Amino acid sequence: MKALISAIDAIDDVEVFGRVKSVQGLLIEIVGPVRELKVGGRVCVETAGGTLLSCEIIGFRDGHALCLPFGQLSGVRLGCKAVFQRHAGEVYPSEGWLGRVIDANGEPIDGKGPLPAGSLPYGLRADPLAAHDRVRVGEPVDLGVRALNTFTTMCEGQRMGIFAGSGVGKSVLMSMLARNTDVDVAVIGLIGERGREVQEFVQEYLGEEGIKRVVVVVATSDEAALMRRQAAYLTLTLSEYFRDRGRRVLCMMDSLTRFAMAQREIGLAIGEPPTAKGYPPTVFTELPRLLERAGPGTQSTGSVTGLFTVLVEGDDHNEPIADAVRGILDGHIVMERGIAERGRYPAVNVLRSISRTMPGCVPPQMRPVLAKAREFMSVYADMEELIRLGAYRKGSDPKVDQAIALYPAFEAFLGQEREETTTISESYVQLEAIVAGTADAGPED
Repeated sequence: MKALISAIDAIDDVEVFGRVKSVQGLLIEIVGPVRELKVGGRVCVETAGGTLLSCEIIGFRDGHALCLPFGQLSGVRLGCKAVFQRHAGEVYPSEGWLGRVIDANGEPIDGKGPLPAGSLPYGLRADPLAAHDRVRVGEPVDLGVRALNTFTTMCEGQRMGIFAGSGVGKSVLMSMLARNTDVDVAVIGLIGERGREVQEFVQEYLGEEGIKRVVVVVATSDEAALMRRQAAYLTLTLSEYFRDRGRRVLCMMDSLTRFAMAQREIGLAIGEPPTAKGYPPTVFTELPRLLERAGPGTQSTGSVTGLFTVLVEGDDHNEPIADAVRGILDGHIVMERGIAERGRYPAVNVLRSISRTMPGCVPPQMRPVLAKAREFMSVYADMEELIRLGAYRKGSDPKVDQAIALYPAFEAFLGQEREETTTISESYVQLEAIVAGTADAGPED
């Protein structure tokens, strides 16, 4: 009955429409009753071919509404009828969405039939929870990946960024985390993803078992900027839905950079001034609004633990988006091409990665072990060039000698196969054995 009432309420009682005045690039200018309109509202343009093109109002100019389309502009001509919708930007999620692959509009694209609708609408652009209503981050979350469990321990409700260039192994690491992380539900947003990789990610990386507790939201790179941006909003909306039902949710998004690029297209289309690397000011406004929706819930709800990838252009970890995101999130995981090139996966540089909940979430007896391990790896990193060139003479520094002796064990510990999983407690035991000098080859096969 609630669903029926909501559906009836969503029907517009009066049809309000205008006409297409001009099309410039992707921007559609519509004349009509501007007083009835609002930024973020939806418009359906009736094209010359008789199809409906959904658009979103992104601004106003000279008494006209400026819109961007959710699809292709083919068939749009001057004078086309544009019907303004009163209700828009909502979805009706339910438990039946688990195990499904959907697009940015909340429509199924996996060929498994229609999605069961829930009784309550959830807005795509909801406000984050008030800061004073949130609880603190919870207990450590078992990610199943040794390098992250030990050196960047993550707590329930924490938000972390995965910073990497293209082809360094972000997608594989995300699939490991989606399968192995100890949570109730995972919501994965593939924003601006290559079309061929979607099926590969779902079928090969997640598999039949992994997909059962996952909802995958997809907007491929060829789709309109509004679709790519909306896919990011929908990912957080679904995370909030499961959080409100007391679930521990893992929200993963690949990638925030493509969300920012979509917002850049939208901002430049409306005439915003470009700033750093062409990104307009709204990009740096929308990023925190999106990311703050993840995090701890209230006393009566679950939590949203966030993992967001950032595609660093040219392996520059100080480019504008990476710099902005690093200041918003609660830590960062840095993946480096040099580590991937020497064959160690996941290619995480633990010395450059940090979790802002550490060392408070680490057992007291493990803190000196982690500090000692970081010290050995740091000593080796400082002397690495000399060691590789053969310029370091054994016996010159006992600490360097020890770091060289332990280096193979640390490399074996940090490397991990895609199908492999290691709990937090097992990770601590293996690392402690290496630091104590009782392990000479890292984790067992």
